[in-house]
Order: sequence, then structure tokens, then C-alpha cells
Amino acid sequence: MKKAVRLTALAGAAALALSACGAAPEETTGGEATSDFKPCIVSDAGGFDDKSFNQLGFEGATAAADELGTELTDVQSASASDYKGNIESLVAEDCNAIVTVGFALSAATIESATANPDIDYIIIDDAADADFDGKADAENIKPLLYDTAQGAFLAGYLAAGYSEAGKVGTFGGMDFPTVTIFMDGFRQGIEYYNETNGTEVELVGWDGKKGSFTGGFEANPEAKQTAQNVLDQGVDVILPVGGPIYQSAIDAIADSGEDVALIGVDADFYESDETTQDIVLTSILKGMDVSTKEAVIASGNDEFDPTPYVGTLENGGVDLAPLHNFEDKVDPALWEEVQTLKESIISGDVEVKSYLAE
Repeated sequence: MKKAVRLTALAGAAALALSACGAAPEETTGGEATSDFKPCIVSDAGGFDDKSFNQLGFEGATAAADELGTELTDVQSASASDYKGNIESLVAEDCNAIVTVGFALSAATIESATANPDIDYIIIDDAADADFDGKADAENIKPLLYDTAQGAFLAGYLAAGYSEAGKVGTFGGMDFPTVTIFMDGFRQGIEYYNETNGTEVELVGWDGKKGSFTGGFEANPEAKQTAQNVLDQGVDVILPVGGPIYQSAIDAIADSGEDVALIGVDADFYESDETTQDIVLTSILKGMDVSTKEAVIASGNDEFDPTPYVGTLENGGVDLAPLHNFEDKVDPALWEEVQTLKESIISGDVEVKSYLAE
């Protein structure tokens, strides 16, 4: 199992023995605890060192613990079979707030929240609405959601304008709404570029209903082959959606010997993974660190509000990263068009469709 990234100094290990989870909870803190509030977090199978989704949630919870003057207890999942046991272990640790990272933990989160109404639950990237009635299935769950279609729309427009091949590609981990929301926003942005500029840039890997998926969220031979299949169709920009699978895309690009630009998701890959700096065009940002921090602090201050948070371009919950090393490779006029387009989406002049658009 992967070792969690520790962004704060190790304060002590919990002694609870677990029989059905990936690791015993550990406590980390930036200093001596001055509060008895206990925030906790559990990862999905990607682990806290995925340089993307889980890591951002961990950073936000850590920052909240530091600001509140307390310790963060974290437990890392090695597989889906760990989720329920890991959450139960945090309940046994007397956690006051439990952050669950990812839609894959939704069922286990709902079950635990229903059984423990005095604990605040914060779930990243899922509405915790298994009965689809438009609200979380327990009153003590706060969903943190992100309309990443908006940021992906900008990335699609940029990719279409940057591409010399007239073909860009994408692939995902699994066909889930929180994955395809990126791919569909990307598709809409390419289509908008074509409509605006009279071009016919093609998207490989997603047609709005069907696409290329690896079957999981691990950097493995299946992910690399999926990336290779997309690259083989002549794309010169590729968007992998699904945590560590981008690492397999990088390997496939290296093997191809072609000049292909990568688009990151969740974190700014240029900053989170220095191995991408010469290949990453931009990244579609999800402000999971900031929203997680705010939700945990609210819980710690007895101000917990279960109203779902939806990140947008307008509130800064989603965005597009700077060009970094690609600044000299992208036409300044194209980048200016992207910035203007961002304002048009915020104002409502340009509509981006997604399941979170309402």
C-alpha cells in the first residue's frame, strides 16, 4: 500500500487495531494541539500521494487542523473494500468531523452518517444522494461539488486552438459523472472553438455518450494502453481524467516519440508534479483544498452547514491553470480569447452544460 504524504510533522500513531481497512489512523499536526476538536480524513484507493485528487483534500484538511490548533487524523484506503472499515475506525477514534475523499466512498459515508448523527461528514465530489431526491441522504453530510465542465470548456477551447494536428484526445478512469463532466466540458469547448472559428478540430475518446476508459484509477498497463489507443489516432493534446492515470499517459507519450501536450486535472500539475513541467499545457483546477479547509474550519467552530457547495468559475471553485512553460508556445491572442471566454461563462453569455449547471 502507498505511504501517505505527510505535509505536517508526525505527532503520534493511533493504537487502534483494524481488521478490515487499509491502515491504522495516524495523527498529524503542525504543532501542539490547543483544541479538543478532532478532524479526520479517509482517502479513496488512489492514496494521499496521488499528486491530484486525494492530495488536495488532505492538504485542505491539514491546513484546517493547523488553523484550528488541533491534530488531523488520517487513514488511507488501499482498495474499495477498505472504505467502510476505515470510516468506522475514525468513528471509533471519536472524530468530530470526517472528510471522505471521492464519490466511491458515498455509500459508506451515507451509512456512517446515518448511524452517527452527532458527527459532521464532509464528502468531496459527491452529492451523497443515493435516492436521487435532490438532497443528501443524511442531514449531517456536507457535499463538496465542482462544476469542472466550466474549466474543461476553457481547456477544450485552448486545446483546439493549440492543436496543429486538428485532433485532440481524452480518456477517463471509469464512466462516472465526476469523470465525464471533465470530458464533456472539454468536448463543448472544442465544439465552441469550431463554431467560433470555422474549424473542424476533432475530439478522440469521448463523443458525449461513449468514450475510452481504463476501468479504474490506477497507473497501470491498462491505463497506458488506453492512452496509447488515443495517441495512435494522431492527437497532439491529451486529457486524462482519473487521478494517477495521467502518469500512464506520460509513459505512453514518451514511448510514442511524438510531441504531445498533456492537460492535467484537479491540481496544477506543473506545481504538484515536476515531471510534467515540460509536457503540461495547462490543468483544469478543482479548489478542493480551499473548500475542504473551509468546511472543516466551519465544523470546528460549531458553524457546520450541510448546504452543498458547488465550485464554479465565478466563485473560484474551478479554474484553468497558467500556461507556465507553454506560455511561449501558445498564441497570445488565443490565450486572450480563453480569458474573455471565462468572463462570458461567468456572465452567462456562454452556457456550459453539466449535471451541476443548475
